[in-house]
Amino acid sequence: METKRLNCRISERRHYKLFLLAAEKEKTVTNLVEDWIDSLPEPKKVTMTEP
Repeated sequence: METKRLNCRISERRHYKLFLLAAEKEKTVTNLVEDWIDSLPEPKKVTMTEP
C-alpha cells in the first residue's frame, strides 16, 4: 500500500484534545483519523482523479 501524507491546520486546543483522546484510547492520531474516515459513508459517484 502506498501511503499519502495529509496536513491540516487546527487550533492548539483541538490539537491537544486530539492527542489526549489518542492517549486515552491507546491509539495513534493516525489511527483515530483512519477510523473516522472509515466511518464516513461511501461516495455515490467517484469523480476525483489522482494527480
